[in-house]
Amino acid sequence: MSQDPLGEDEVEKAVLTSLRFETEILPPIQQFAAWREHMAVLMDSRLPNNVDPEDGFVVQQAVWNLGGMLLLQQTVPAFSYERSPDTVRFSPIDHWQITVLRAGRTWTGVDGRVAQNEPGMIEIRSLGHPFSGRALATESISLIVPVDLFADGGSLPAASNNVVLGGHRAKLLIDLMSSVEANLDRFTQDDLPRIKDRLRKMVFDAVTPLVDRDDGNDQISQIGLMTRARRFISSNLASPDLTPDALARELATSRTRLYELFETSGGVANYIRRRRLSAAHAMLADPSDTRKVAEVGLAIGFDSAANFSRAFTQQFGYSPSNIRKQSSEDYMYPDRQTGKKPKVTFESLLQTLGLF
Repeated sequence: MSQDPLGEDEVEKAVLTSLRFETEILPPIQQFAAWREHMAVLMDSRLPNNVDPEDGFVVQQAVWNLGGMLLLQQTVPAFSYERSPDTVRFSPIDHWQITVLRAGRTWTGVDGRVAQNEPGMIEIRSLGHPFSGRALATESISLIVPVDLFADGGSLPAASNNVVLGGHRAKLLIDLMSSVEANLDRFTQDDLPRIKDRLRKMVFDAVTPLVDRDDGNDQISQIGLMTRARRFISSNLASPDLTPDALARELATSRTRLYELFETSGGVANYIRRRRLSAAHAMLADPSDTRKVAEVGLAIGFDSAANFSRAFTQQFGYSPSNIRKQSSEDYMYPDRQTGKKPKVTFESLLQTLGLF
């Protein structure tokens, strides 16, 4: 947002780059299938009834990693979508998504309540809950923010899910998101902590005063309990003593309530396992971390390299050694000579968000 002093232009700084997805380079018949596969980590996509796959489906999407949250720019034709209960149950992705439409309109249903988003409004949605809906042709920018990023403020209220907000607070957030978007190609890695913190505070300040917090003491208590559980798990990923029983003792709650708390996440043990694997992914992707694959597995609680490699491959679709073989630059971008697919994908960014 500020210009460098004169004379510093010869000093090369690392600037942000985006992960881009475009279907225009594909034959029209393949375009929607490519989009559906690309977005399968978040939702199942379907064409409108009156549209044939042969008509094509031209999408443009750019994903920017702001060092702990993602900013998405995308232009998409009309389609319908669903994040099913089974997808939620077995997915490690439970982030908040905050969306601003520049054009188009969407209708999203959660538990029988439909939220309609349109230009000039802010939509807040939890990816930790099932939803379904449809969209007209849209142009949008979105933030995808890990739940834990709001922990210091007590987390976003559960009532924030599937809410569309307007007014001056929403406008301030929209203006900030637009300002960040306009300067994405100027920011350096050094700018990211400040940008992320400003966005986090603005989201929290815009959302929390405008939603109904009076959802009953039990729900508020459950939000606080989940926040404490996440913090304890994140702080003890390397401990072999991190078990559901240990977590129940730390929270001074029963195993029954603990299992109810993590029911939508596929259970406590599955949640801990996914968090460990996501942490291992971040370690292996860090070129400054020189530990061997087996050492990383042991560091996050796996008893053998074979078990770690098997679990990692099952979770991410590729082996841990495939990451460690490449430098950070090779990992981020495809090789121009071979055209080899980059190891960083939209899915891996989502799964490891908040752990870098």
